[in-house]
Amino acid sequence: MYLAKIYVTYKPSIVDPQGLVIKSALERLHFDGIEKVNQGKYFQIHLDGESEEAVSQTVEKIAETVLINHNTETFTYDIQQVEGDAQ
Repeated sequence: MYLAKIYVTYKPSIVDPQGLVIKSALERLHFDGIEKVNQGKYFQIHLDGESEEAVSQTVEKIAETVLINHNTETFTYDIQQVEGDAQ
């Protein structure tokens, strides 16, 4: 059993409106030194596979076909092997 942690964010060339609002709120609350805030989506998917490489290919296919908007978003992911039932 594997656990894939998938992080979806805007591409660097896309303005992140929610990130800008969060940054502005932090500044109003006197949090200093905030350069940039990126807001995104986070997914956890538990899946079986023959190998980490096979799971990685499945995760990439899932992200590219379901989780991201190709025009505005990109993704990264981490995969770890886990024991037990994923409830």
